[in-house]
Amino acid sequence: MEVRAKHPLAIRWFHWINFPVLALMIWSGLMILWSNSVFTFAGRPILSQEFLEHPLAWYDNLLGHLGRKPGDAPYTLSFRLAEGMWWHFAIAWLFGVNGALYAAYLLRSGEWRTLFPDRHSLKESIHVVLHDLHLSKRPLPRRKYNGAQRIAYTGVIVLGIGSLITGIAIYKPMQLSPLTQALGGYTAARFEHFWIMILFLGFFAVHVGQVLKTGWNNFRGMITGHELAPVESPLPEGEVAA
Repeated sequence: MEVRAKHPLAIRWFHWINFPVLALMIWSGLMILWSNSVFTFAGRPILSQEFLEHPLAWYDNLLGHLGRKPGDAPYTLSFRLAEGMWWHFAIAWLFGVNGALYAAYLLRSGEWRTLFPDRHSLKESIHVVLHDLHLSKRPLPRRKYNGAQRIAYTGVIVLGIGSLITGIAIYKPMQLSPLTQALGGYTAARFEHFWIMILFLGFFAVHVGQVLKTGWNNFRGMITGHELAPVESPLPEGEVAA
């Protein structure tokens, strides 16, 4: 085995800064959502008032076992609109700055060449999915990012841009009325912002699952910047690689 460089220091910093920032954004966003849900389907609210006031029955039961009343918990999400907005808008600046610096680094360093999808990515991503579902035994390509990762990570960048655009439209709907109207109006912008959050959560679940699946060596690459890789045996004289 040999030690190989994998992730530059800047990429690791952007990654680990973004993790708690995005977690706080989702937490504070849920405070705002729980305070006033505007999402309806066929004229009926998707989240009922009972759900908004008592989102998790097991949570209330847990508090009861701990000898506390449901309303005593300092981290309950309901009826905390002002606090949620304060956290959300404060952290949004850090989220935006970190994302802008990340994008600038990708372009300046040339890292985008290994991250953005190429003409083989779609076909390769299908192979990756089939391999993960144990429907294909063909080995995965040995490179920094496979086709599925390229599409997923680029998609996260698009989600980040979308969350900022919809968030700004929600934050200043009157001052930025052309942007808000382009998104379908204030309620539509909130709806789009909500589903971007859902996609972020979906990516996070898959991402963590893949990290657990691939093991410590892959995770170490995002901490130390290096990973252990097998030493490639030299080809016998006269032979060439296929």
